[in-house]
Amino acid sequence: MLRPEPLRVVAIGGGTGLSALLQGLKYYTRPGRGPLMDITAVVTVTDDGGSSGRLRREFDVLPPGDIRNCMVALSEDEGLLSRLFQHRFQAGLGLKGHSFGNLFLTALTQLMGDFPEAVKASSEVLNITGRIYPATAANVALEATLQDGTRVIGETKISKSRKPIRAIRLRPRKVKPMADTLAAIARADLITLGPGSLYTSVIPNLLVEGISAAIRRSPALKAYFVNLMWQPGETEHFSASDHIRAIQKHAGGKLIDCAILNIAPIQMAVRKRYERQRALPVENDLDRISKMGVRVVSGKLLQESKKVRHDPEQTATVAMRLAQEGRRQRLKAGGRK
Repeated sequence: MLRPEPLRVVAIGGGTGLSALLQGLKYYTRPGRGPLMDITAVVTVTDDGGSSGRLRREFDVLPPGDIRNCMVALSEDEGLLSRLFQHRFQAGLGLKGHSFGNLFLTALTQLMGDFPEAVKASSEVLNITGRIYPATAANVALEATLQDGTRVIGETKISKSRKPIRAIRLRPRKVKPMADTLAAIARADLITLGPGSLYTSVIPNLLVEGISAAIRRSPALKAYFVNLMWQPGETEHFSASDHIRAIQKHAGGKLIDCAILNIAPIQMAVRKRYERQRALPVENDLDRISKMGVRVVSGKLLQESKKVRHDPEQTATVAMRLAQEGRRQRLKAGGRK
């Protein structure tokens, strides 16, 4: 008897949110965990702060940080090699603040002359389960227009801004995605956006020429993991529907089939600590979401920790169910297995 083909999931985003989702999804790539899953991660490349920003400026490479986190999340062995990639130097002239994985990716890029190929080679070293593609191989920056008309350039400056964001765009405007990314989107059963920073981790991927259109054409189910908290400087006072509206505005039209919301309460002590940083839980305004033609999927997705984060296992469980639904939807529409 032939084993069914793995469910195909394309996870789009960046930052710690995407790597948490990937960490949970990884276990569905192993036999015995239920239907097998094939994972493709599409990662934003606009980071210009910290170690990644320094390497961009000094070596003219794409920022490796978010890619590195995704590689470690999908690595088969979470032992010494993964810890090595995440090791951050605490001292040393020129080394302090850099992670080993960022330096490794930068060195491989120089050797191979191509960042995506360096990512592929690094993924083989870590023996990851899945594939990781930068949203574009072009060296791009983010530019934001704030509500008062001010323009801010650079992800770090945008995140630090305290004025509401009206829109963001890439500089340069027209950059191409990788062909492998478009192919994965076309074959997917489920395409996920987030969790992660709305304007600096999720939306930048959709601004790469052709990605939003490819998502829209794909017969896959499209799901957005709504953020748990406001993000000061980006999404203060944003409800869940505001997040969805911003995504679809930048994507040029309706893109999302379902919104995945957390319904687990946040501990009061944790909540008060976030309040001091001007961050409150995102309001689940269900009626407004429904009026947008977006289905609501809810679950207890909160990780038990001092920080408010999506739980990898619970988040991946929801994604697995939606991938199964997406496969049935694809087969019903007559799409290829």
